[in-house]
Amino acid sequence: MENNLMGSCHCEKCTGKYCAKKVYIFSTLQEEQLEEISSNVINRRYKKGQMIFFEGDVSDKLYIVNKGKVKIFKYTKEGKEQILYILTDGDFVGELSLLKKTKVEFNAEALEDTAICALTKENFDKIIEKNPEITFKILEVVHDRLINLENLVQRLSTKDVESRVSGVLLSLAKDFGKEEGNIITVNLPLNREEIGSYAGLTRETVSRTLTGMQDEGIIELHGNKKIIIKDIDYLKSID
Repeated sequence: MENNLMGSCHCEKCTGKYCAKKVYIFSTLQEEQLEEISSNVINRRYKKGQMIFFEGDVSDKLYIVNKGKVKIFKYTKEGKEQILYILTDGDFVGELSLLKKTKVEFNAEALEDTAICALTKENFDKIIEKNPEITFKILEVVHDRLINLENLVQRLSTKDVESRVSGVLLSLAKDFGKEEGNIITVNLPLNREEIGSYAGLTRETVSRTLTGMQDEGIIELHGNKKIIIKDIDYLKSID
């Protein structure tokens, strides 16, 4: 079941209206329609490390990340954590639950103090009756996530260690990187162990591989929370 909440969220920037504005599937809605969503969302806060939901929970909600970062992951048969993707401001999860109330297939954990706006299927159905084009946008998101998961499976099953780490770095650079000339600065939302969970590797292997990349001038490490990518083309060539 859903975990206990840190408390209701009352700040202006955490109203449903502002959450909905950030979300791709609601991008075509008018101001009054965003106001309607605002009156129906449930605003929640989660502390860093707090579970938002667990695999196997029955859900009928769309979870919108208004502020913060969320880790979506599963456990392998061996009990190891496998990260599927990371959500940040404006991202959402639970889109399939809006089409049919069902059990969720993964876990969600706050990587930092996070504000979530939740929209139930019942309220979503009212919105979609007036805006059927939203359904097509959901299908687009589902398609993109299936492609990403297929790429993840391929990377985990067929690629070597350096390629796996490169794939994770490219994904993090896309979502959290800041491009400055020929370099990309990535403020990491994950520690070394979590990067290992993303790449299907141990923490030690990740650390050794990153150090090797730094020695070769491909990246530059700044503690555990920042990486500067100096040769993005090389990472792409081995991904």
